[in-house]
Amino acid sequence: MQTRRIGPFEVSAIGLGCMSLSHAYGSPPPRARAEDVLLGALDAGYTFFDTAAVYGIGHNESLVGEVLSPHRHRFTLASKCGLTNAEGTERGLDGRPETIKALCDVSLRRLKTDVIDLYYLHRWDRRVPIEDSVGALGELVAAGKIRTIGLSEVSAETLRRAHATHPITALQTEYSPWTRNPELGVLDACRELGVAFVAFSPVGRGFLAGEGHDPAKLEDSDFRRGMPRFQGGALTANLKLYAAFAAIAKDAGCTTAQLCLAWLLHKGDDIIPIPGTTNPAHMRDDAAAAAIALTPDIIARVDATVNGQTVTGSRYAPAMQSAVDTEKMPSEA
Repeated sequence: MQTRRIGPFEVSAIGLGCMSLSHAYGSPPPRARAEDVLLGALDAGYTFFDTAAVYGIGHNESLVGEVLSPHRHRFTLASKCGLTNAEGTERGLDGRPETIKALCDVSLRRLKTDVIDLYYLHRWDRRVPIEDSVGALGELVAAGKIRTIGLSEVSAETLRRAHATHPITALQTEYSPWTRNPELGVLDACRELGVAFVAFSPVGRGFLAGEGHDPAKLEDSDFRRGMPRFQGGALTANLKLYAAFAAIAKDAGCTTAQLCLAWLLHKGDDIIPIPGTTNPAHMRDDAAAAAIALTPDIIARVDATVNGQTVTGSRYAPAMQSAVDTEKMPSEA
């Protein structure tokens, strides 16, 4: 697979988001299938794997550690802190320096590694100055427990404050044709500061890959059930957008998921999408998107069809929105 830079690391242009192997989109897959996804991803050319302490409350880090630690030299490892307690056993926003440091030790044990290449503050805990949280991460760099620092779901202003405290290597936020919030300022700030941009949910929580279109088929544990874009009139309107998007993908000669990923890669060589999946075949299809060349006409049609003005509904319900610091689209204000 083609490669891109994240700070000192050269990684596959498309990384693997591991969250869905443990929670969020319904029941996790059987262990054997999760192993097929992770080990198959290495064979398919993925060299960037993204996990977090909160995914499955430790389950995902343990899974990644158990399956991939024998191959640790073959990939760049990213994980996250700040959304659990210091023991990593309960969910909860906590960006205190002592919690960050203690949880890093827990994550290192779960991941079966001596060092985490890229360690993100998963969410900014506004009760703690961002400078204090990033300062603690800087101490972990000095101690050799992590190599570089990332931030997730923060605004351009917060990124600049953090970067002034310690260099930030990567910023991770939701970005896809149907989530354009990064275009409101944080993407420009990343480029100004030389920070790589990691795009999570690059296929619109699965919606732009043809999933989640029938709420009745979503499991109770699927958190899309509580997302405004997957409900009622918003869903009806967005399904019409999907039909138009699918027609563009057909003209481009690729799947809708591949169109999302290729579109992101064409938006800048500093953008690394990290799609997640529980399906080994989908994982391989996603990898193939790195080789897809889109014409200017296809890109223009995507931009005109699915964007911040045409998508209906906020990306988060109010409770989840309160935990993020990103710029809001006019419809979310």
